[in-house]
Amino acid sequence: MESAGELEEPVLGEVMSLAHALSLPAESYGNDPDIEMAWAMKAMQHAEVYYRLISSVDPKFLKLTKVDDQIYTEFRENFGKLKVDVLDPEELKSESAKEKWRPFCLKFEGIVEDYNYGTLLRLDCSQGYTEENTIFAPRIQFFAIEIARNREGYNKAVSVSVEDQEEKGADKEEEKSEEGVGCGKEKKKGVKKGEK
Repeated sequence: MESAGELEEPVLGEVMSLAHALSLPAESYGNDPDIEMAWAMKAMQHAEVYYRLISSVDPKFLKLTKVDDQIYTEFRENFGKLKVDVLDPEELKSESAKEKWRPFCLKFEGIVEDYNYGTLLRLDCSQGYTEENTIFAPRIQFFAIEIARNREGYNKAVSVSVEDQEEKGADKEEEKSEEGVGCGKEKKKGVKKGEK
């Protein structure tokens, strides 16, 4: 039987190898499917954590980075008319959009860690992460849009929706427990003993 220490060494080695691989420049890889899968898994984990976060607290009070104020100010100076509640992918991915976004993103190089790291971004902020509602975006673009959504109240719909679902679930549980009162015996209202 192997000891826990012997089992941890290969796993730790794999984790260290993966971490090293993910830290290398993208040009080093081409289209390595293992690396692409690792990036996709990490992006999905980030998306799940973020969605749970905005679902559990009022997003208006969230601080995503140390420089949220700077990101928001720069974003709205450069993209003042960009509608953030429901995004048009063309405003993020078209060639003309990329030309406008590139200088914005580069302003945060060295300021926001992994500013150009691939991140999943919801197109419609009132919905969750689904294949149809998600695009891949640089992390700084994600931060800019999500900070704006939080500050402008658009992500409130997510926390309200989750609260409503929790209340409905609690109501159903309450109804079930009330139905169970009397151990299955029907209770007749307004009928006194001896009356039918």
